[in-house]
Amino acid sequence: MIPSSRLSLRVVPLLVLAALPAAASAQLISLKTVPIATGDQFLVFPARNLGMGGLSIALDDTLNDPFSNPARGSLVRGTPFFGSPTLYNVSGDNGSGRTLPAGALFGSSRWFGGALLAFQQIENQRGNRGFVPGELIPAPSRLSERSEYNRYAFGMLGRKLPRSGVAVGASVFGADLGVVDGVHLLYPGAGRIDQGGHMLDYRLGVSGETGGGASFEAVLVHNRFRMEHEARYLDWSWDPVLRQGISRVRTESNLDHTDTWGVHLRSVQPLREEGARLGLILTGNWKSHPKIPNYELANIPRDPGNSQVYNLGVAFARTDGPATYGIDLVYEPAWSDTWAEADTAVRTPGGATIPSGGKTVENDFRFNNAIVRMGVGREAERLGFQLGLQLRSIDYRLKQQDHVRDIRRQQDEAWLEWTPTWGLGVKFPELEVRYVGRMTAGTGRPGVDWGGIRAADGVMLMGSDVLLAPGGPLVLQEERVYVHQVSVSIPVGRHRAGER
Repeated sequence: MIPSSRLSLRVVPLLVLAALPAAASAQLISLKTVPIATGDQFLVFPARNLGMGGLSIALDDTLNDPFSNPARGSLVRGTPFFGSPTLYNVSGDNGSGRTLPAGALFGSSRWFGGALLAFQQIENQRGNRGFVPGELIPAPSRLSERSEYNRYAFGMLGRKLPRSGVAVGASVFGADLGVVDGVHLLYPGAGRIDQGGHMLDYRLGVSGETGGGASFEAVLVHNRFRMEHEARYLDWSWDPVLRQGISRVRTESNLDHTDTWGVHLRSVQPLREEGARLGLILTGNWKSHPKIPNYELANIPRDPGNSQVYNLGVAFARTDGPATYGIDLVYEPAWSDTWAEADTAVRTPGGATIPSGGKTVENDFRFNNAIVRMGVGREAERLGFQLGLQLRSIDYRLKQQDHVRDIRRQQDEAWLEWTPTWGLGVKFPELEVRYVGRMTAGTGRPGVDWGGIRAADGVMLMGSDVLLAPGGPLVLQEERVYVHQVSVSIPVGRHRAGER
């Protein structure tokens, strides 16, 4: 298959952040070194500003804020119940997912909290089928091969400190993962991929007001991601004695582990112009990768790695009567170092010896990424709409040193990802219904080009820090990701559907 477009990338490792729910986007920062088209598997929380490009720095989001910072649950009044069914699909029949979350928040004069449960079905991409043993023909796919299921749970509890305007809160978000969307594309020659694992996300937050409409918040995050991949291959060889082909089934197992610590700070200040606000954020992530899979797409042993990722953001937003508009500007510098370790002593062509456990290959990444979000919205008494755009720029330099062959190389890569968004809200006395849609372009399904021979599939992943070093230039088959979410909120007590 000839890809519709090509991306001239050579020997590029891949990083994609572990388990990034939409509500955690400001606190957990994603890194990637190829433009992969990922489905929104972890979009399980409702969001009010998602249709405005996801504005989050200078604008409050009364639906989403309690899930990103548990202390922001102090803004909840009454007991709103909500559900936010979400559907995503990747163009070209390359995968889809359906999620049904349901939960409730509660708030009183001192205590606040919330809970959520979500069930998810993910349809496997085309071509992910097993083989009939001894035959080079696809086997009829079993139910577990056509789709897999994930379960998510969230809990939050917090307290308002008396006479201080400060609130503190803690939350835990867990996932029982039967599949992470797109992992099988990292094993393009496998007939079947079995996955299993879990994710845990712990948060401790504080928020408050300093007077005059100014506010602050801080969040401490710890995220643990644990997955296991079992890939089954059908190996074929020719027996010259029997003069016939012989096939056998081979199974390989890989562990995929990532640990992340993060700190997020946010400050919002009112401006002289009525309804205008200035927002500032500072975020840091420190990640370790104790177990990195040995993917078939790049059959190169890899061992631990460490990453440091930061973002610095400034934003402006204004509410003028029923209209709201704003812009977020975020700069994301990052450093990532990964390496491979020798299982046994290795003799180099130059006569030196790399001892067992010594580094055979070192990859040094330096990122200068950026994000721009802009959006507008208008909320009337009964009806509202939103329009927005997010632009993500990825720009990095790779310095790679191969100690076995004594080779050093440098590579620079960059690309843009565009995500237009739109939304519509309808308010009734009894409930509020919101629809949000978005489409991501500029990404696709990379594969590897070895001298004009292209891999059958490429890479598409959302779920773990993956460090992938293909053995040749990457090619890109462009795809688009479409997401649709409907949120229904039912107010109980003092909270009303029209409150902001």
